[in-house]
Amino acid sequence: MLKNNKILIGITGSIAAYKAAILIRLLVKEKAEVKVVMTNYAKEFITPLTLSTLSNNPVYSDFFERNYGTWHSHVSLGEWADLFLIAPATANTIGKMANGIADNLLLTTYLSVKSPVIIAPAMDLDMYKHPSHQNNLNTLKKYGNIILEPATGELASGLEGKGRMQEPEEIVHAVKNFLKKGNSPSKKKLLNKNFLVTAGPTYEMIDPVRFIGNFSSGKMGYAIAEELANQGATVELISGPVNITCNHPNVNITQVISAEEMYKKCLKAYKKTDGAILAAAVSDFSPKSKSENKIKNLNNINSIALMQTKDIAKELGKLKLKKQLLIGFALETDNAVENAKKKLKTKNLDFIVLNSLNDEGAGFNIDTNKVSIIDTKNNILKFKVKSKIEVAKDIVNKIIELI
Repeated sequence: MLKNNKILIGITGSIAAYKAAILIRLLVKEKAEVKVVMTNYAKEFITPLTLSTLSNNPVYSDFFERNYGTWHSHVSLGEWADLFLIAPATANTIGKMANGIADNLLLTTYLSVKSPVIIAPAMDLDMYKHPSHQNNLNTLKKYGNIILEPATGELASGLEGKGRMQEPEEIVHAVKNFLKKGNSPSKKKLLNKNFLVTAGPTYEMIDPVRFIGNFSSGKMGYAIAEELANQGATVELISGPVNITCNHPNVNITQVISAEEMYKKCLKAYKKTDGAILAAAVSDFSPKSKSENKIKNLNNINSIALMQTKDIAKELGKLKLKKQLLIGFALETDNAVENAKKKLKTKNLDFIVLNSLNDEGAGFNIDTNKVSIIDTKNNILKFKVKSKIEVAKDIVNKIIELI
């Protein structure tokens, strides 16, 4: 079940660290490849020699070997791992993880790892119940980390209650279940691929308080970015002003406001990618001039002079290499298929996602969408109304098919 999976074990300074030896032995027995990174406090409870012998790999705890000057790269460890399993995780380490503190090798590895993270807390019951610790756990959950709830039982303090780290057999079972649900690297179709995604609206400023914009929520673009990441890709998400976020470790978000800013970021990022999905609703027009101060009396303004913004899809289409993909969107109100096919050809797209404001359940600022995918051979694949998360899966499946 775990064969060929690279599992990085993080061990912190808890009495439960002795169970890590059993955990490693079970994972190796399941044919997983295991490496260990541990804090210096963890060494007080179990020796690196024991863990190295069981894992068949060196154990890492310091940034470099003092005797030889060999540097241990937290970035390399993070890139190596298919799964980062921190067991046991103390309240101290959990608090630092939640707040971005990086004062040891385990923590710097956590902050740079791109794989999923599973955390098995271990501490006394009062520490576990403390509001600050619960807030830290909730923060880590929001980051997308998986928390294995500690068990209730006898604790090292002599008290009884919730705080015992789950037993190694239970943790291995949880890891198997997690990987079974499609999180295994062997099931990810876009590993080592890089994608650019745009999302949300752009705002074209008239003065410091007024702008030309649209009703895009960014939900479609963010869903696509997350699904690409779920399939193993690294995603650069360039987002206009939205009220949503994405905590997937494989998604890097760059915030922009105007069409010009989005154009420049896309131009720079596209060269390094395997493809781009342009889901943003970019403004077609921008004021020729912007007032530095709030315009007090609009009655004195008869018109606002506009200029066209740069066509991001068309410009990227000119740069597109044979190995790259370019996917666009068309939101239409009339002659939908005809207009979409025209965009597909003139912008050098590999396929275009068409939706119409005339369709119920499609459009801006809602959780559903109804789309058709049109490819370069004029094949039209029509879908029923679905959640934008499910629509994102359909779009990413089409990308996987082309790759």
